[in-house]
Parts: sequence; structure tokens; C-alpha cells
Amino acid sequence: MSLDSGPDLFTLRRRPASDKLADRSFRWLSVALASLVGLVLLGILLTVISGSRPAIAAYGLAFLTTSNWDPVGDQYGALTAIYGTIVTSALSLLIAVPLGVGTAIFLTENIIPAKLRNTFALMVELLAAIPSVVLGLWAIFVLEPFLRPFLGFLYTSLGWLPIFSTDPQGPGMAPAILILVVMILPIITAIARDSLMQVPPELRQAAYGIGTTRWGAILQVILPAAVSGIAGGVMLALGRAMGETMAVTMIIGNSNNFSWSLLAPGNTISSMLANQFGEADGNQVSALMYAALVLMVLTLLVNVLAQWVVRRLSLKYT
Repeated sequence: MSLDSGPDLFTLRRRPASDKLADRSFRWLSVALASLVGLVLLGILLTVISGSRPAIAAYGLAFLTTSNWDPVGDQYGALTAIYGTIVTSALSLLIAVPLGVGTAIFLTENIIPAKLRNTFALMVELLAAIPSVVLGLWAIFVLEPFLRPFLGFLYTSLGWLPIFSTDPQGPGMAPAILILVVMILPIITAIARDSLMQVPPELRQAAYGIGTTRWGAILQVILPAAVSGIAGGVMLALGRAMGETMAVTMIIGNSNNFSWSLLAPGNTISSMLANQFGEADGNQVSALMYAALVLMVLTLLVNVLAQWVVRRLSLKYT
């Protein structure tokens, strides 16, 4: 047989009709499932917009800038919940990112023996598996009493600052921030660890080959190579923090009185929805739907920001 007979055999080959049918079926099934996800999201958005229309018409943008939440007087403003959602999420992220990325470096670099690294990695995964209601109970009975002396010290020493201007008496925004740190830390650690493990070993070897130190290689070579994946994990954790309900509801105090202080009781949009929707009636239902729409918009902005950051970092470092 000549060497040219191979391409002719491939040209003459015919795929069975069953294979073509399987390919077409899989393609249409994929399109249908993707369309179903889009339809579900569109249905949720339309439901929230439809339910919030009376409140939008009645309160307009003043709903976003006032904190008076009075079902008896039929006056509603979500400033306290919006402030609580943004502040608790942002500050928890500020604390969790260095801890999470540092833990990921600790688990991926040869700093400790492999058995200990695997043990710590398993502990991080188990932390992510703890139900939020259990973390809320732990925050009530352990975290908040443990923090109260320290928060009292902040009040007596730095009470002239608006963010420490209230005497801590129990649940408040500060314990809620720390419980959110516990909840989003495994997400950041796991995604950062996977991103660091995907860095080609040749980069490490090249960095060591030119005489850099371990920390020089980590900070100047490995982290920049994995920064897009880490940024995506950080934004995912931010979305989780903004939407967390049960643990935050149990420890934040659920107060609609606006205060700049992190030591005072506060509220978030998710907590407000969880606490009030079951007993809401009339315009209160529409006001809660309006608050839910605000939360969806904030979450959408976070996801858009995440895509933009990941794209920019990917272009810069890859």
C-alpha cells in the first residue's frame, strides 16, 4: 500500500448516522439547558421588578437615601440595610483576602511537610462545609463574648471616631464582619490555592535559576502569574458576603436605626428580607422587593467588576 493511501481512506470514511444524531442531540441539549438558566434568571428579575414597582413609584430614589423603616406609618427607606451590606462585605473582604492568599501560599509552597499541608487543606475544606446557622450560633455564644472586651477598648480609646462611637452591648456589625471573614475565607483560600498550583513549574525554576529568594519568586513571579484566578475568587467571595443571610442575621442586631459605628447593631438587605418577608403585608412587601432589586443590582455590579478585573489582569500578566 502506498503512503498516499492514508488520506484517501480518511476521506472515504463515513460516520454512522447514530454518531451524527448523538452530536446533534448533545448540541441541542446544551443550548436548551443554557437557555433554561437564562430564562430562570430573567424570570427572577421580572418577578422582583414587578413586585417592587409600587414601592419604586411611591418612594423613588429616596428609598436609597433614607433610613426610616416604619411599617405602621407606611414609610420605608433602605439606607441602613444598604450601608450594612456594603460595609460588612467590603471590610470582611479586606480582612479575608490577605489571610486567604497567605494560607494558599502556605499550602502550595514547600514550607511544611506534605502530610501537614494536606491536613491543613482538609481543614479549610471542612470549614467551608459548616452550615451558616452553626456559624451563627458559634458567633453568638463564643465570638461576640470573646470580642466584647476588645470592642469596649476600641470604644473607650477611639470613641471620638464615628466608626467606634457607640458602646458595644452585644450583637453588632463588628461581629458580623468577622463571621463573614470565617465564611468567605475558605472560598478565597481554595481558589487561590488552585490558581497557584496551576502556575507552570518552569516559572519557579527560572526564578530560582537567576538567583532570587523563595519570597522573591513568590511575590514577583508566582503571584503575578496567578493573580487573575485569585482576583476571580476574591470577587466570588464578595458576592457570597453580600448575599449571606442566616449567620449575619443572627449576630448583626437587625436594627434599622442608621449609625456609622461598626460597634452598633445594624442590618443588611438579606437579613432584612429574611426577618420581615414572612410577616409583611401591603406596601411593605413591595418595599422589600425594592430592597431585593437593589441587592440584585449590587450583585450584578460585583460580577461585572469581577469580569473586568480578571480580563485586565489576564492581559497584563499572561
